Amino acid sequence: MKEEIQKQLLELADSDYKEFHSKLCPGIDNIIGVRVPKLRKYAKEISKKHDIGILLENIGNDYYEEIMLQGMLIGIANDDFEITNKRIKKFVPKIDNWAICDIFSSGLKITKSHKNEMWQLIQKYLESKKEFEIRFAIVMILDYYIEEEYLEKDFEIFDFICSKNYIKDYYYVKMAVAWAVSICIIKFYDETIKYLKKSKLDKFTYNKSLQKAIESYRINKEQKEYLKKLKR
Repeated sequence: MKEEIQKQLLELADSDYKEFHSKLCPGIDNIIGVRVPKLRKYAKEISKKHDIGILLENIGNDYYEEIMLQGMLIGIANDDFEITNKRIKKFVPKIDNWAICDIFSSGLKITKSHKNEMWQLIQKYLESKKEFEIRFAIVMILDYYIEEEYLEKDFEIFDFICSKNYIKDYYYVKMAVAWAVSICIIKFYDETIKYLKKSKLDKFTYNKSLQKAIESYRINKEQKEYLKKLKR
């Protein structure tokens, strides 16, 4: 099965896309160049032919696309949360770039019906010292937990992450926090402005949060002008 899946992925490869996407994922040298829509389509096709549990045991880890495919299959599996929980814990250590992290997180739609359970699961990754394990947790917050119920907890987490000394070298974590804070600005403007005035965000993350919000079409001109005045 492993060889057959690799063969199919190689047949779906696009050399131009490989070159383009490799530039977006510096340091990742095992990309074969399958476009995400094609990979999603393939994931759906093979999930109809084979048990997802068996697929996950047999897909290789040699190529970027194999890892991405595993993540997609975990997301589309119609299994209970306990099974998904185990699969997430096995998969997260394989994440070594922002693209696999973000696509995997966005596909975990099971979170919508298991908010409390998933919230508890991601807490351990917030305590991690591994860049993409932390990013996974932050992107999960971004995708599913920027809601009134969780907002104050979100702010506490952003401060907690940015207070760690080792985070200064974790570009992809700081960008994820900035992205999340910008969404907080968009969805909860007044509350987030109050947070920003007393936040413990480092200068880079703080200013990048403002920049991302200012670039959004979802806040008005007056709000954007005020955000410009808040830059450090």
